[in-house]
Amino acid sequence: MTTRATVDIGTLIVRREGVRGGRACMADTRFPVSSIAILHNQGMGAERILEDFPHLDAQRVYAALAYYFANKAAIDADIEESEKEYDELAAKYPNGWPPRAKPHPA
Repeated sequence: MTTRATVDIGTLIVRREGVRGGRACMADTRFPVSSIAILHNQGMGAERILEDFPHLDAQRVYAALAYYFANKAAIDADIEESEKEYDELAAKYPNGWPPRAKPHPA
């Protein structure tokens, strides 16, 4: 009988300085837990999320959902802050983000 190695679910969600502002992301991706929370709050279940984002896997999506429910207040606050920042930028730049200035030739 072959036994499969168990996965420590604590390794499926990570925070890295310089990646997504240090927000919690699914390991080996740059996909934030807050994005999974937003999709869930829009009525998407894990299976639908996996259909729409086939590069993700079930273990990380379910870990992200568990992390969200365990840290709901903090993640909801983070989502609210991000939405506020978006609204402020949208008001500041109603015609879209200005293009970057082209570097001057040397």
